[in-house]
Formats: sequence, C-alpha cells, structure tokens
Amino acid sequence: MLGSLNPSPHDHQEEDPSTTDLQYRRITQPSSPAIQMRQLLISCAELISHSDFSAAHRLISILSTHSSPYGDSTERLVHQFVRALSLRPNHTHATVSAFILNTSNATTSITTNTTTTTATNMSNITNFDSSLQSSYLSLNQITPFIRFSHLTANQAILEAIEVGQQAIHILDFDIMHGVQWPPLMQALAERSNDTLLPPPMLRITGTGHDLNILQRTGDRLLKFAHTLGLRFQFHPLLILNDDPTSVARYLPSALTLLPDEALAVNCVLYLHRLLKDDSRDLRLFLHKIKALNPKVVTIAEREANHNHPLFLQRFVEALDHYTAIFDSLEATLPPNSRERLAVEQIWFGREIVDIVAAEGDNRRERHERFESWEVILRSSGFANVPLSPFALSQAKLLLRLHYPSEGYQLQIFNNSFFLGWQNRPLFSISSWR
Repeated sequence: MLGSLNPSPHDHQEEDPSTTDLQYRRITQPSSPAIQMRQLLISCAELISHSDFSAAHRLISILSTHSSPYGDSTERLVHQFVRALSLRPNHTHATVSAFILNTSNATTSITTNTTTTTATNMSNITNFDSSLQSSYLSLNQITPFIRFSHLTANQAILEAIEVGQQAIHILDFDIMHGVQWPPLMQALAERSNDTLLPPPMLRITGTGHDLNILQRTGDRLLKFAHTLGLRFQFHPLLILNDDPTSVARYLPSALTLLPDEALAVNCVLYLHRLLKDDSRDLRLFLHKIKALNPKVVTIAEREANHNHPLFLQRFVEALDHYTAIFDSLEATLPPNSRERLAVEQIWFGREIVDIVAAEGDNRRERHERFESWEVILRSSGFANVPLSPFALSQAKLLLRLHYPSEGYQLQIFNNSFFLGWQNRPLFSISSWR
C-alpha cells in the first residue's frame, strides 16, 4: 500500500528545467517504489495546481515509464492517475468523454488533441457504455463492495416493512442491471412461506439513463419473480441527467403511489451525483423524498472526500482511496485477471479521471464522507435507523464465504456499517426514515 507521506515542498518560482529531475533524484533515494510513486504523483499534482504545466509534463513522462495497466498494483494505479493528470490542464474540456475515446481506442496514455469524426465518436461512446455495464457486473463479482451494500440495504428494507404487508413499492435510483433485487424477492417469498401468508405484491420503479437497459432489467426481474410465485410489476423511469432539480421534478408526477403500499427508497452509490458546489438542490431532492413518507431510505456511498474545493486536497484523498482499492484487488485476484483489468481501466479509471481532470459542473464523482451525509440527511428531516445485528452477521458471512481475505474490515459507527481494506474505510451503508 502507498505510504501516507506529505508531498515534498517545491519552489514553483524556479524556471530551471532541471528542477523536475532534481526532485525525482531526491524522491528516488532508498525507499519503497510505492512511496516514491506516491510522492511523484503528488508533486505532479502540486505543479499542476500552480499552473506549472511544463514541469508537470516532464514529471508525467517520468511517471509514465514507471506505470503499466498490466503491472503490480502500484504500476496500475500510477497508470490511471497519469492518464487523469494528463487531462487536467484542459479540465474545461477534458471530461470523461475524452477518457472514453482513448479507452475505446485502447491507448496506454491520454492526449487531448485526438480528432475523430462525429460518427466514430458516437460509436466509441456506445462501445464504452457497453463496456461500462460489463465492468459493473465484473465489479459486483470480484469485489464485496456492491454486494455488501445490496445485502445490507435489502435487510434494512425487509426489517422496515411489516410482516403481512401486501403491497410493497421500491423506488431504486439508478437500478443498473437490477442485481440487488432477486435476493430480496427470494427473501419475501420465503417469509411468506414461513408465515403462511400470501406473498406481497412487489412493484419496483427503477431509474436510469438508457430505456433499453431499463426494459431488459424489468424483463429479467419479472421472469425471476414468476419463478417464485411473486406478483411483480416494473416501471422504468428514464432520467437523462442527474441534475437534482430535474430529478426532484420527476418525483411527484412520474411516481405513482397506491393506497396501503409501503414505500422503500434505495440510493446505492447515487446521492453523490446530485452534489454540486451548492447543496441546496440536493436538499430539495431529499425533501421531496421525505414528503413521499417512505418506510425506509437506504443509502450507500464511498467513504472519501472527493468533493473538496481545492484540487490538491481532492487529489491526495483520491490517491489514498484508490490505492486501498487497487491493493485489495492485488491481494484477492490473480495477476492475469481480465475482469480486474476491465474494472480498473474502465470503472475506476472513469472515476479517477472525473475526480482529477474535471471541474465545475463537469465533475460528477463528488463523494463525501459519512459525517457529511449525516448532517445533510438530518437537516432534511431524516433520522438514522440502526442496522440490525442480523444484518451485521449477514455481512460478515458474505465476506467469510466469498471474499476470504483478512484485509477486508467491517466496522460499525453511528448505527451504520463501513467496509474497508486494512484500516481504511472505503464504503458506508446506512438506513434512514
């Protein structure tokens, strides 16, 4: 794991072209390669934050020679951050779309002067969207983070809805492939068998950006529900962007609530997308959710502050967060894992580019730590619902059976669960009402 060292001080007033080389020689005195690379990355980010792009470019060239998407965890991490730093000087235009073009073209470094036809661009974006969906499924399989969030959220929903409730409605923001819901369906069917009560009517309203994906997700869930004898309906809710004001306007008109229907709202890795420089729009969204009077609201988020207004602070936070993630993948997957390569380059690579290279409204991955979400939620009228001991035992069983590594750590704080690697929390899951 990369050491937690502060960046070396630099005199950014110097114009001597040998300055970067001197910095490199000082940094590369005997120490671990991981610490060396961390110091160099932070030094490069520091140069960029002072608009010393020529010195940063020389440092990027040095870093590039010590990075590879196929190397050890440090080399792979450096590769992703070098790509993001390469885009940073033109952050007003260097959005994730530039990353899409270069990833689709299978390049090993990102440049900002690629010229392609509009048709090629659209084809690349379509291919990238497909790759992104595939990498999400791989992420769900090879890491415990998403499954942990889904399992714990499902248990919170089950416990919030009374036994014998005959109509349940779940509003799931960004449902993706709907992989969260088959286990919940099975649990509802089993609870019905145990209590000798008729199974409930389950409705899921799933939001997303692609109507075809939403419809295929609904079809799969419907078929699975039928195998369980569960009455089921799926309603796709197309949301073309994650502007919180637009999303809030969707809620009253697009969401149909039936009498005697228990509502659960699911926000797994979603709320951070609604964060902007001003949190008023997010608070409007949460007030709309609160007005729906849900039985429970489940929230999972990254445990990291990638929303800091200062670029350098955000960069160091991202570097430490993704170092832990890449170390966990290194320790739990074989070196030649194609799934890991796809997850690192496409899923996490997209996030790193967004956090490091984008600015203003172009930046979507605005993760916050749990204490910030706690303040926002409480000020919006929500109260924390403690996650149960059974939910904790389930999460521990998941880690023991499917991810048997001592590196994964499960902690409890303020009635919420935190899953991390070694001593660094990476994801939080909480329940609110």
